[in-house]
Amino acid sequence: MVILLLLITLPIIILIYLYQKNKKTDKKTPFPPGPPGLPLIGNLHQFGTANNIHVYLWKLSKKYGPLMHMKLGPVPVLIISSAKLAKEALKTQDLAFSGRPKLLGQQKLSYNGLDMAFSPYSNYWKEVRKITTVHLLSLKKIQSFSPIRADEISRTVTKISGYASCNKVVNLSEIVMALGINLICRIAFGKRYDENGSEMRRFDELLHEAQVLMGTFFVSDYFPMFSWVDKITGLINRLDTACKNLDAFYQEQIDEHLNRDRAKQGVEDDDDILDILDILIQLKEQRSCSIDLNWDNIKAVLMEVLDVSWIAKCNMK
Repeated sequence: MVILLLLITLPIIILIYLYQKNKKTDKKTPFPPGPPGLPLIGNLHQFGTANNIHVYLWKLSKKYGPLMHMKLGPVPVLIISSAKLAKEALKTQDLAFSGRPKLLGQQKLSYNGLDMAFSPYSNYWKEVRKITTVHLLSLKKIQSFSPIRADEISRTVTKISGYASCNKVVNLSEIVMALGINLICRIAFGKRYDENGSEMRRFDELLHEAQVLMGTFFVSDYFPMFSWVDKITGLINRLDTACKNLDAFYQEQIDEHLNRDRAKQGVEDDDDILDILDILIQLKEQRSCSIDLNWDNIKAVLMEVLDVSWIAKCNMK
């Protein structure tokens, strides 16, 4: 009976303690004005009930001003609703605001922030940015992919023409999405997928699951002491499975590129064009970067390629 009573009262005591601690901290620190939150969860409930977050925040800015303070659990958040203040934070004082929150989903999927998007501002981030801008996405490199773009567009036009000659209905959204994905795959990996094949479905599922988990609310991100909740709800297992599947996909692409006989089924005749993975492997083998590239670094950069592909797909819907 005593043990049961302790189990019930102990969490309440801890919550009251944390609330009082946060309350004292708030009094000492001058924060901008903002909507009042609830104990412990702060303004999380307001974010969860708003259908259009940007509209909701805009309405709040009319009441509290262009710089607002809110809390996601114990985590303080500044909301900027002014172009002038946004320029001050993102350009004039960019170094002071260049840090990135270490959210569980993003960190796991990016190999602990080894990519460019989620890596903290550091010499490593500068080098990854240099690799991206100089070796992967330079004007010369983008122009070298023009034959691939021309070929994919030609395939798309031929497909639409075939539908038209047979008096079939054309779903332009699906065709354009397939065009975008195949462009990304050929530029990044030197291969294209059959639009109705199992590999295309697998690729699409990997993209979807990764994006969902990156935006998923993990209790441990805001309440570390309650990280066990993520395990009970199955989110941790789901995240681990997604990371394992993505890692297997990256490794398959790397193994194909390391194999000199990779011109097999599903691989286009782009041997004279170095794709993004070819370039990353060359940089690793030649040790031509200021950082010692390993396979995790390369996989993290490939994750950003997948993100670009998924964003492009979403924008085409």
